[in-house]
Amino acid sequence: MTPRTVSPRTVSPRTVSPRIRPYRPDDLRDVYEVCLRTGDAGGDATGLYSDDDLLGDVFAAPYVVLEPESAFVVDTGERVSGYIIAAPDTRRFVDRFRQEWLPVLDRKYRHVDPPVTREDEIVHLGFTPDRMLVPELDEYPAHLHIDLLPELQGQGLGRELVRTLLGSLRERGVPGVHLGYDPRNTGARAFYDRLGFVQLPSGATTMGIRSDAAV
Repeated sequence: MTPRTVSPRTVSPRTVSPRIRPYRPDDLRDVYEVCLRTGDAGGDATGLYSDDDLLGDVFAAPYVVLEPESAFVVDTGERVSGYIIAAPDTRRFVDRFRQEWLPVLDRKYRHVDPPVTREDEIVHLGFTPDRMLVPELDEYPAHLHIDLLPELQGQGLGRELVRTLLGSLRERGVPGVHLGYDPRNTGARAFYDRLGFVQLPSGATTMGIRSDAAV
């Protein structure tokens, strides 16, 4: 269950036809890179932290490792350039995160509480999975993360990723899904508004959508 180190690829230019498909274990390297390159409020976070794997270790890898059936990727034919990942039952995911993923983080990072630096804050999020237990879990028991590299944005792929995940959740009887976003990422907020996400009472940056919503 040890994450792989991100090593950026050099992609030769060519016409691509992106398609959405289920996540595969050999996509993990690309998932880390997408998470890194969109990790600074939608911008590139490369070099911002002492370990470029940090964001992926906290916000991406535990989902594709623990809940791979709820992960879908955008495959350009040469690499994965976007994904939507989710925990269909947040309460169960928090329990599994604590038991199965915290040991991974504990081997790699020093937990400073209270956090002092921005890096400390990210590590602290990883070591406090109970933060995922928002009050609206009965109505929106799932939660998601979605990231798409800039070169593929504006093509409808983000909307299709959301549609794909909602369909999967609906088939499993999950009534709704929520997310949190960085308030600096105003483009993300506009995207969620267009798709029909609504702000939840628990926080100004927490939004939810029903799995039967037409997006």
